[in-house]
Amino acid sequence: MSELLARHRAVMPSWLSLYYETPIEITSGSGSRVTDAEGRTYLDFFCGIVTNMLGYDIAEVREAVERQIATGVVHTSTLYLLRGQVELAEKIARLSGIPDAKVFFTNSGTEANETALLLATCARGTDQVLALRNSYHGRSYGTVAVTGNRGWKNSSLSPLNVHYLHGTDQAAPAFRGMSDAEYIDACVADLRDVLVTATAPDVACMIAEPIQGVGGFAMAPEGLLAAYKEVLDEHGILFIADEVQTGWGRTGSSFFGIGNHGVTPDVMTFAKGLGNGFAVGGVVARGDLMDGLTAKGVATFGGNPVSMAAANATLDYVLDHDLQGNAARRGALIMEGLRPLTDLSSVADVRGKGLMFAIEMVDPVSGAPAPALAGAVLEGARERGLLVGQGGVHNNVLRMAPPLTLNEEDAREGRDILIDTVTAVDTKVRSA
Repeated sequence: MSELLARHRAVMPSWLSLYYETPIEITSGSGSRVTDAEGRTYLDFFCGIVTNMLGYDIAEVREAVERQIATGVVHTSTLYLLRGQVELAEKIARLSGIPDAKVFFTNSGTEANETALLLATCARGTDQVLALRNSYHGRSYGTVAVTGNRGWKNSSLSPLNVHYLHGTDQAAPAFRGMSDAEYIDACVADLRDVLVTATAPDVACMIAEPIQGVGGFAMAPEGLLAAYKEVLDEHGILFIADEVQTGWGRTGSSFFGIGNHGVTPDVMTFAKGLGNGFAVGGVVARGDLMDGLTAKGVATFGGNPVSMAAANATLDYVLDHDLQGNAARRGALIMEGLRPLTDLSSVADVRGKGLMFAIEMVDPVSGAPAPALAGAVLEGARERGLLVGQGGVHNNVLRMAPPLTLNEEDAREGRDILIDTVTAVDTKVRSA
């Protein structure tokens, strides 16, 4: 492994993150588990950054891909009719709840959000965009511009005029001690103030994640995004829901994360889990918005026949096996076990919905964000056979998004490893 790591460092950029003091190479997988090049097997609670939504080696997906490859047609481009693309678009348009919806496919969530921003700014004739603090919307020039997380912003240069709103910072000094209702009122008042003091009359859109993924699975209190939407509607401002991490039933209580807020957006973006590892992203929007672009458009690889075969099979599997319901059941079981961890002095919060949950680590004395402790949990969980993620604006949050197919036995095992690991790290840091 040291030889491969040396080769990686020689030819890959230094800013390309690798987990673990001794990075691992995953060489095979089955169900909720993966095996590394050393032959060690792990329960995977991160799934390629919320992407292997059904887990590994799912026969229905593999066979659909193999059937498409067997035709000899792995690519044609959107200049030709693509049956699988049309079929998938029909399903997504129906599930979205957006009236007269149309769908455009891309290769990633970043590209999907770029497209959504293009639709909104063209429709409204302005480059002004509202976004949330602590958000993450992609790695490209435009999506970095609307990302409210300093750790992922390389440059202040931007093609957009962005104003950041509150939404998931209820623990900040300005809001500490407020109830959900008081916090929502304060955020809405701030939005109204931004619109009358900081922006020109026309604003294109607001873009928001129903649960902030890279931001450490931080969540706005239910009702805030609906309250924001009321203000946006007063001004004709469009609402974009970034569902790249929250879509397809992962939250357990709604098929798309925005449904937990009682909001039907004008535009939704999606990616990651839909292809169960195959590259697919896209935008679903009101037909008038989607048709509003006047220049020519094409997607060379967006809606690729092989990716469409995988995505159709994945979405069908989610619906046929009620994986939204499974996410609700398994998530409740896990969260019931994890919540008592907040009694530990190094755990500030345990939060989540369905199979999307997080543990926030802090210094047990000062209460300050503790990325080193989160890193210790990341390493300790791997040593115990569990893969998890790390994030948050201060990089002090463990984030978990197991496969939606997670069974009860694996849910209990992963939960118990997390409890054991966090408790061990807390004990060690307090004794030091």
